[in-house]
Amino acid sequence: MKQIIIILISVLMAGAAFAEDVALDDPQQEARAQDLMRELRCVACENEPISQSSAPIAEDMRARVRTLVGEGASDEEVRTWFEDRYGEFVLFRPKAEGVAGWMLWGLPFALLLIGGWIGLQIARSRKAAPVEPIAPEDV
Repeated sequence: MKQIIIILISVLMAGAAFAEDVALDDPQQEARAQDLMRELRCVACENEPISQSSAPIAEDMRARVRTLVGEGASDEEVRTWFEDRYGEFVLFRPKAEGVAGWMLWGLPFALLLIGGWIGLQIARSRKAAPVEPIAPEDV
């Protein structure tokens, strides 16, 4: 009897896990939800989108995305909902707001320009230095 109860509980839990990841009825809304799921980072797996993660929290996040999209929330509202709860880290494309945002998006380009300018200066200084002829060796 105890084994039957354990089997029933495990079957019900497995069914509940699959029931949460049900696609939306409207194909356009499901496509929007899938796009959003690829833009949101799993907070347990870190560098994996929730669309590919098998973590339990990713399942909850996918269900929440579908719920919000089904209720008519815009893409920005869905991103904001997750950002408010998990921080900007949850977004694969962080916003360029404030000093931190500008540093995140602008610093790599600034460093590239500075490196190019330094390389150009080194090349010019090597060209400008006179070259001394090499004296032939006595044979």
